[in-house]
Amino acid sequence: MKKLYILSLSLLLLATLSNGQNTVSFADSIRKAYHIPELNFAVLSSDSILEMHSLGLKKIGTYRKSDIHDLFRIGSNTKAITGFIAALLVKQGKLSWDTRFFDLYPELKAASNPTYSNLNLLNLLTFRTRLPRYTYTNKHPTPDQFTGNEEQQRFQFAQWALKQKPVPTKDSISFSNLGYVIAGLMLEKASGKPYKELVTDLGKQLSINFYFGQPNNIDTLQPWGHNEHRSPEPPGKNSKLDWLLPTGNITISLPDYAKFIQLQLQGLSGKSDLLTANEFNFLHYGRPEFSIGWFYNSDENNNVYTHNTGNPGTFLTNVYVFKDRNRAIIIFANAQTMEVEEGENLLFEQLRKIYIP
Repeated sequence: MKKLYILSLSLLLLATLSNGQNTVSFADSIRKAYHIPELNFAVLSSDSILEMHSLGLKKIGTYRKSDIHDLFRIGSNTKAITGFIAALLVKQGKLSWDTRFFDLYPELKAASNPTYSNLNLLNLLTFRTRLPRYTYTNKHPTPDQFTGNEEQQRFQFAQWALKQKPVPTKDSISFSNLGYVIAGLMLEKASGKPYKELVTDLGKQLSINFYFGQPNNIDTLQPWGHNEHRSPEPPGKNSKLDWLLPTGNITISLPDYAKFIQLQLQGLSGKSDLLTANEFNFLHYGRPEFSIGWFYNSDENNNVYTHNTGNPGTFLTNVYVFKDRNRAIIIFANAQTMEVEEGENLLFEQLRKIYIP
């Protein structure tokens, strides 16, 4: 009955939109129908913000209204940021796409599984490894297995990962977050800086404020994430997401993330001084199915786009970059449920039909 109700409501919303309902009203209807506490979204070109809106509440059960500058944990959308930093370091000559992990960490080779002997930076950032899948819900390893600060624990976590049994792959791809963790160590060794400092330096260069971890750890008045039961996640540390920092633990506001995505549109058309058009295109399209931080696909009108989804447990963020149409769509929510996913998909489809027909 609930699914039929949601389907009927969705059809009604589509009809009202086609009759002239504006996108803000439509998006807020989606937010309410799909039980999304806070929903922020934007439509961009390389040099303009076509739409940017913030709707709803920072936390269920409160009256704290959303704000366009609210912070969201973007999960796997972190990967494109890590990949971009890697590209800058490659351009600076501090390492190459072919640099092997054990060239930088020879002391770890003997204790690692020999299958991983030749893993290089490009393998790790494009999922071309046989590393097993791993996310924050995996039971092992446990936090008590590692000691020290976040950086030391992440190093120990990478050591653990390189000892794991390799998995079979389909078309040489294994969608494992472990690759980005190990690549993060390579970026640290090549630059002489910890990962957080690399991200912060990029932020200063781009006039973007990057943060790490839960928004309500930074400030309890920031949005609270909500889990599959729609329960607010209290402030606190999540050791496993800390280990996965280079693959999925950056936090950012929609306006600042929009700057990063506008940079992608600018760069893909050759309008950036940081990387060439070929270098940006390599990040987005250099390998089939998944390149460096980006999946790519095409819609029914043969519009090719790159995209990724961030789902770190209590937030759900999506970004879509239509290079040839000079458009991008970003959708942020502070909850991660099947309903939220359905609602975000519906909002994306309607924004796409309006701005990328």
